[in-house]
Amino acid sequence: MNLRQWARDLGLGFRFAFAGGREGWIRALLTAVGVGLGVALLLLTTAIPNALAARHDRESARSDLRFSQTELDKGDDTLLVANAGTTFRDKDIRGRVLEPEGPHAPVPPGVDRLPGVDEMVVSPALKRLLESDEGTLLRDRLPQRITGTIGESGLIGSQELAFYRGGEGLAARLGEGASRIDRFGDPLPSTERMDPVLLLLILVVFVVLLMPVGVFVATAVRFGGERRDRRLAALRLVGADSRMTRRVAAGEAMAGALLGLVFGTGFFLIGRQWAGSVEVFRFSAFPSYLDPSPLLALLVAVAVPAAAVLVTQAALRGVVIEPLGVVRTARPARRRLWWRLLLPLAGLGMLYPMIGNGRDEGEFNQYLVTGGVLLLLVGVTALLPWIVEAVVARLGAGAVSWQLAVRRLQLSSGSAARMVNGIAVAVAGAIALQMLFAGVEDDYTKDTGQDLTRAQMQVGVPAGLSLDAARARFEATEGVSRVYGFSEGMVGDRAEEPERFTQIAVGDCGSLRELAALPSCRDGDVFVLEGAEYDTDGLALARPGGALYFDTTSSGDEATPVAWPVPEDIRRARSVPDPTGVRRGGILLTPGALPREAAAAVPGQLYLRLDESVPDAREHVRNTAADIDPFVEPMTWVAAKQSNRFAAIRTGLFVGASCVLLLIGASLLVSQLEQLRERRKLLSSLVAFGTRRSTLSLSVLWQTAVPIALGLALACVVGLTLGTVLLKMTDTAVRVDWASVLAMTGMGAGVVLVVTLLSMPPLIRLMRPDGLRTE
Repeated sequence: MNLRQWARDLGLGFRFAFAGGREGWIRALLTAVGVGLGVALLLLTTAIPNALAARHDRESARSDLRFSQTELDKGDDTLLVANAGTTFRDKDIRGRVLEPEGPHAPVPPGVDRLPGVDEMVVSPALKRLLESDEGTLLRDRLPQRITGTIGESGLIGSQELAFYRGGEGLAARLGEGASRIDRFGDPLPSTERMDPVLLLLILVVFVVLLMPVGVFVATAVRFGGERRDRRLAALRLVGADSRMTRRVAAGEAMAGALLGLVFGTGFFLIGRQWAGSVEVFRFSAFPSYLDPSPLLALLVAVAVPAAAVLVTQAALRGVVIEPLGVVRTARPARRRLWWRLLLPLAGLGMLYPMIGNGRDEGEFNQYLVTGGVLLLLVGVTALLPWIVEAVVARLGAGAVSWQLAVRRLQLSSGSAARMVNGIAVAVAGAIALQMLFAGVEDDYTKDTGQDLTRAQMQVGVPAGLSLDAARARFEATEGVSRVYGFSEGMVGDRAEEPERFTQIAVGDCGSLRELAALPSCRDGDVFVLEGAEYDTDGLALARPGGALYFDTTSSGDEATPVAWPVPEDIRRARSVPDPTGVRRGGILLTPGALPREAAAAVPGQLYLRLDESVPDAREHVRNTAADIDPFVEPMTWVAAKQSNRFAAIRTGLFVGASCVLLLIGASLLVSQLEQLRERRKLLSSLVAFGTRRSTLSLSVLWQTAVPIALGLALACVVGLTLGTVLLKMTDTAVRVDWASVLAMTGMGAGVVLVVTLLSMPPLIRLMRPDGLRTE
């Protein structure tokens, strides 16, 4: 067979794809939309590495705070930078205060000129927030005049909240939140090794998110399969042989796939532009970030048409196309199970050598991980048609709608299984990922020990302000119900080069009772703590009549250490868990026992209990703190803190899962509409013979419900199996969060239910007598 004959037959297939009047265009359009949705998500996936690299490069290019042993000397090209970041509700705001020390001071990326004192340049998103009614409280905290906006080159995302404002007197803060630089950019790029378990998570996330996309693309290229086979039968009637019909079918599939590539590119460009105006799970990007890798984009452009041809040829293996029709209604051969079981077993075999690796046995083999997970999920698509066929063959009597649905499923169980294959794969992958995330979460989550019933926020008292004065300001703040605090420092056993230290806490009796069980207390009393979890040297150092020396190095003073005679009437007190959950040791002083000269050596910390019934209580606290000192940012207490990298991977999963879920819904809807369109004459005939429309609607619902129930059941089995193996690979105890499993399954069922309900109006329109009209 020469290339000329191949080209002619493929060209005939192209003509068939777009010919045939309205029916032909509708068929081509449905295929293109189905393939296009998958291609758009594939292009988005190929753009993710570039988007992450662009965010990292932008973050590195604007790096400014540096705390090294060798401080840069002042010059005409140096700039003082201090951190002034804050939080507004649940959103972090990146903030910097800038003070140039010469005419050639560097300018941050995205900024035309340095702002002056009481001036501020902000990101577009922050400007919109400050100008809105929602930003009223934030305007009180950032009252500076806005003189410009930060350009794209100075931001890591389109919805990032950030600002630069001018300042003065920052030299006094060097080493304490401020630094001197002569250029922006990270001088020491991070070379930290990625945790093997996190790498495993990333690999599995990519495979699980992309697998449903591939399934949907393979399903979309088979739209209009029955009509295509009838056209091929007509070709046989005019003299074409079976090989020619296969080539024509390949050309028709390739035409739909190529049109799908065009549609997919258009969908991607629209989505790329739209992505610049939204934020998903606190993640945003500029359209320029979503630039697909040319090599990966080329791979998509080649793989999609090739997959379309292969899927079409595989589908034709089970169909006998003769000149007088398509032999499809004869009893088909039963599907064989043995080779379908080989796929998941092979996947388990690829993953088995890495069981027990954990994070201490080196990297996980990325090829074995990808191949193993892929084969297990492909096993879902291979097993589901067999399960659907085996189950529906045994279904029998029932209501008319049930019988119509069962008979249809018995005649075309393969089509029913294909429609739900994607959702089954997505649910299986989601269950496995949920098990893996839940299993390793404790390794990346640290309990802070903070007692949220005693305080919800913590504020450092700036130098030069007494603890009592700061407490009075916060006690008068709206939304604060109680304030207590301590001044904390260290004392040593010698004035110079002490060998032993112990902690000092200074506060009134009410505040000290948060640290110890005090028998009695009045101003001037001193206590030494016993029963501590750490710092047990206090009992040995606090000898009555001895002397201890306050460490003043943290206060910035160069004066000699302040001596403090230990009083004769010092008493012991039993330590109790402090607000951070720790039984501390050391010495407790009431204000009357603290030497005046040592006040600067014991900076204060305030603990605030909030009235949660007051709206924006935390924002009122932050505003008070900013009014006291614009560089003080209150700490919001949480029960646990999570690794940033782990949280970033989980956020990426949520973003990707949201996109895949939208694809699932859209593709299912297109598939459902295509099937209804092909059965238009049958539906119209049933209505013409007196079948009630409600009966037909219920039959369509049953035709969807039975395969999806079987698919979700299989997804649970495969998902639990894959999740168990992945947990064994990370050397983590296997546990199943059944609530999450049910949630994932329910989400899959919910998507199908929504799609079925959306397909009801077209179904009702198709159930009209004029559907019997033919040309």
